[in-house]
Parts: sequence; structure tokens; C-alpha cells
Amino acid sequence: MSLIVSCPAKLNLFLAVGPIDTRGYHPIRSIFQAVGLYDAMRIDLDVSETTVDFLGADVPESNTVTKALRLMAEYTDLPAMRIEIEKRIPSEAGLGGGSSDGAGIIRAMRYLHPERLSERDALTVAKAVGADVPFFLVGGRAKATGYGDILEPLNDPEPSWTVIVKPSVGCSTPAMYQALDELTYEWKDFEGDAVYNDFERVAPCQCTDTIERLGVFGATNAGLSGSGSALFGLFESEDAALAAQKRAEEEQLGQVWVAPLLTRKESLSLVRISG
Repeated sequence: MSLIVSCPAKLNLFLAVGPIDTRGYHPIRSIFQAVGLYDAMRIDLDVSETTVDFLGADVPESNTVTKALRLMAEYTDLPAMRIEIEKRIPSEAGLGGGSSDGAGIIRAMRYLHPERLSERDALTVAKAVGADVPFFLVGGRAKATGYGDILEPLNDPEPSWTVIVKPSVGCSTPAMYQALDELTYEWKDFEGDAVYNDFERVAPCQCTDTIERLGVFGATNAGLSGSGSALFGLFESEDAALAAQKRAEEEQLGQVWVAPLLTRKESLSLVRISG
């Protein structure tokens, strides 16, 4: 038997970063939104030993999937698995691909053996794997505080679409935080439906220029996701998003994807049996 798990990307519709605290971490205030751009995970169970392979990306041996497996093994006996992840969500983009993969294997184990791994234990594992991982167990749209691990589910978005652009420049998360540390923190509070991201203050010009272009293409809102370097524009219809994608590709702004914003049900109904 095999499981197929779709691991969605996320956008930060709002992201305010607080000054570094006594633990050496930055608290945040954010609005996460799951979107229909996926890494594809296949889990084969009729094997004698567990292996993890990433296709299409150079991922270290120690990663969110292997960490989640190790932590789940502290709660229950895990079956041997051959796990293959086809990477489609770009790295160094602020789209949460690694976090979503870690959550994907947790969701798969919950699907297979809900009696062995409770919802509470799954959330504990997710928090230990990484700050953004718990969101992918909540899905849809959620308000995040703390280090991104304290989550409040929000109402599902109206049907809408996003155009995501990954420019040629990458953004290292540690470097982006270091650049913010050299500025005065504003520590903004949530502002309704406003799209905002503190990292735009230190993002490369290529990123901020692309945000402006997405507005020209008709986006109702546009911004940077996470610490970058992916940019997104929000559109009310698929046709409008596809038209913007065409213009972004014509202007060679970078890699471009069109994806729907996902409801909570859509983003959590992404595990199925194959064979």
C-alpha cells in the first residue's frame, strides 16, 4: 500500500517581527494562508527499512521529515517506509516548503494510525520540528503569534487566486533577520486585511520592484512571503491571475506559478491511498 500526500505552500499575508528576546528568538505576528502549490510526497509501506529521498532538490540528510520521524518514534512504533518527496515549492522563498513536508509525514501517520498518535501529540511533534510546521496541521488561514507556533484559525478566504513569483535572487533567512536587527523594530499589530511584511524593509530591490509590477498587473494586494524571496499578488479570479502570470513571464521576473487560496478543508484533505 502507498500513500500520496500533497504538501501545500503558504503565504504570509501579514508578518511583523519583534525584537530578539531573552531566548535568542524573534517573536512574530503573522497571518498564514495555505495555497495550492504543492510538494508531492509518496509513502510506500511494503518495505523492510525506512528511507527518505528528495527529488528535484539538494536537501540535507537532517531535514524536517527525518526529524518528524525521529520525534514521532518517541510516541509510537512506526512502520518501515520508503518516502519520496518531489520538490516543487522553491527553497529560500518564504513559502514554507520544508515545514510543509515535515507536517506532511505527521499528517500521513495520523491518517494511518490515529489511535497511535493523538492530535495533541502530533501538534507537540510539529512544534518541535519547526516554528511554521504546526500551521500545516491547521491549514486554511490562521493568525500566528509567539514564534509562529501559537495559532488561531480564521475564517476561510473568499475564492481567490495568487500569482507567486520567485526571482533569481534568493534570501537567506538568518541574513534577513540579521539585517532587520540593524534597524529599529516597529513591531506592528495586526491591521485588518492589510498585506504587510517587515522583511520588505531589507529585501533586495528586485523583490520590491516585483511587488510593484504585480500591482500594475492588477493584483488587489501584493507583498513578500516570509523572509523571501518569493513575492505574491492576490487576484479575484483565475483568469485575472493567468493574465498576470503571462505578463510576469514576458517580463522575465522569475519563476511564476498560479495557485488558488485553500480553505481549511481543502488544505487538510490532501492524503490519499494509492494501490
